[in-house]
Amino acid sequence: MEFLYDLTHYEFLQKAFATSVMVGIISGVIGCFIVLRGLALMGDAISHAVLPGVAISYMLSINFFYGAVATGLLTAFGIGLISQNSRIKSDSSIGIVFSAFLAAGIILITLAHSTTNLMVILFGNVLAVRTSDMWITLIIGTIVLLAVILFYKELLISSFDPTMAAAYGLKTKLIHYALMFLLTLVTVASMQTVGVILVVSMLITPASTAYLLTNRLSIMIALAAMFGALSAVIGLYFSFKFDLPSGPVIALATTSFFALAFLFSPKQGIVFRKLRSRKSAAA
Repeated sequence: MEFLYDLTHYEFLQKAFATSVMVGIISGVIGCFIVLRGLALMGDAISHAVLPGVAISYMLSINFFYGAVATGLLTAFGIGLISQNSRIKSDSSIGIVFSAFLAAGIILITLAHSTTNLMVILFGNVLAVRTSDMWITLIIGTIVLLAVILFYKELLISSFDPTMAAAYGLKTKLIHYALMFLLTLVTVASMQTVGVILVVSMLITPASTAYLLTNRLSIMIALAAMFGALSAVIGLYFSFKFDLPSGPVIALATTSFFALAFLFSPKQGIVFRKLRSRKSAAA
């Protein structure tokens, strides 16, 4: 009750709540396509590779959104360029590009003499969300959700069967890079909430939880968005109540939901699978 009272009276908490919920929803939605396409490493790479863009934005005194999006897209294109034009495989390309961008980002942050900001960038601080950050997050969230609704069929077909999608005339490379663009936007929007280190937990864990509960993509997206939003709210509550860093608390909340699904999912949970195995053995 005390939290609800504070939520209705303190503007900073209202901004944190709106930002957290939107980040949870769009992370869950985009995370479904990342999980289905086996691109979890790409999500991790882009989340870390936005760091130099943030540092350059800080040095130029502009909103970090512009630099982060630029370096996030450069990362996606760089990984694609190496893997498609050499014998280097995709996972190795991700390791090469992401480590280079992360190293450059840490050096630039050091040169900018901004240790405090580095901590916020790495681990997030949802309680310090500014009004401009909240509006950027809400605008990004609207763009991402509209894009997924409008191009749902294309994303569905290309995620499950890229060969069939190409046979239907769909431009699979264009869809891939469009998805990377959306992933970069979501990553940038999530930075203030969970930080670049734990962004991947918001992208992958709620979507993986939903994956254990259903075989339909539309339901998986809805469940992932719900788990993402609930995790963000739970993280915000404990972060505010006990003065804890928001990113780790939200990441643990997502992991708790996954653990419950992993154990008790009706079809995939290990508890029910064990019970079914015992019944089959007894019969």
